[in-house]
Amino acid sequence: MLDVGWQELFVIAVITIIVVGPKEIPRVLRTVTMWIRKIKEMAREFQSSIDDIAREAELDEIKQQLAAVADLDIEKELEDTIDPSGEVSNAIHDMTEPVEQTKSLSEEATDTAAAADDPQTDDKPEPLMDPTKAAGL
Repeated sequence: MLDVGWQELFVIAVITIIVVGPKEIPRVLRTVTMWIRKIKEMAREFQSSIDDIAREAELDEIKQQLAAVADLDIEKELEDTIDPSGEVSNAIHDMTEPVEQTKSLSEEATDTAAAADDPQTDDKPEPLMDPTKAAGL
């Protein structure tokens, strides 16, 4: 930025001694030092406010990204990626239907057998059906 070497400093010192005088140099140096400190402090405040603004902008961007991720339905995305046409899920559903029917038939048979063993009922128990025949297997 400013390249000030020893030669330039020497010229500035000589001009200051001639213009201000040797008696007033300490007061002038204190005043100049005070102004330099104020300028540095203002620059630090400005830089910190710029950093805060940048940090807030980044936080807003991160919040938006997190909101987008929170709205994402991972299960649906995976299903759409793996089985976009739905053929696999339909095939699995078709395969599980006979198993569910077999389970429900075996549960009915168990309920019927339990009712037959109950001494309070005088009804004759129904014959048990083979679950595989009921399901058509």
